[in-house]
Amino acid sequence: METELRDKIIQTSLLLFEKYGYHGVTVNQIVEDVGTSKGGFYHHFSSKDELLYLIHDTFITYVLDKAMQANNMYQSPTNKLQAIIKDFVKVFDIYKPQISVFYQENIYLKQTYESLIKEKRDRFKQLIFQTIQEGKANGEFRQDLPIEITGMAILGMVNWTYKWYQQTGKYSIEEISDIFVDLILHAILQQDINSHAYESILVDKG
Repeated sequence: METELRDKIIQTSLLLFEKYGYHGVTVNQIVEDVGTSKGGFYHHFSSKDELLYLIHDTFITYVLDKAMQANNMYQSPTNKLQAIIKDFVKVFDIYKPQISVFYQENIYLKQTYESLIKEKRDRFKQLIFQTIQEGKANGEFRQDLPIEITGMAILGMVNWTYKWYQQTGKYSIEEISDIFVDLILHAILQQDINSHAYESILVDKG
C-alpha cells in the first residue's frame, strides 16, 4: 500500500510538472490530486526537489542498467553497441513524460541531485566510449575514427530523438531503433567485414 502511494505521488507529480512546470506546481496541489495528506507526501519524500530528482533518475538508471547488462552479456563490441543503442532509443518511448520534464526542468535540480544524475550519465557515456575502444582494438571498428568524437556523435544523434519522436508517428520505436543501429554500424564497422557477418549482427537480438 505504501509503495502504491509513493508511485502514485511520483506519477501525479510527473503529469503536473509536464503540464504546469516545476515551479507551477505546489506540494498542496500534488497531495490534493493524489488524495493524500502532506504527511503522506513527506513520509515518502523529503521535498519537491527530491521528487524532481527521482523523476529524472528513473530513465537515466534504466539506460545505464541496460548498457551494463549488454556490456556483461556480449563479447563482441559490435553486438554490445547494437544492444546499447537499441535500449537507448527505446527509452524515449518508455519514459517519454519523464524525459520531457527532464529537458524542461533540469535547471531546477539542486546541486547534490544534479551531481548524482551527472555521475550516471558519465558512466553511460564511458560505457559507449569503452565499447568503441574495444571495437577498434579487436578490428571490428574503423581505426581512423576518434573514440570520443564517435561516442559523442552517437550520444548526440540518439538524444535528439526526444525533439521529434511521436508515439503516434509513422514508425514504431522498434523500427526507429533498428534504423539507428543500421546507420551507426554502417558508419563505424571496418570495410572488410563482409555483408554476411553484418547481416548476422543485425539479426541477432540477443
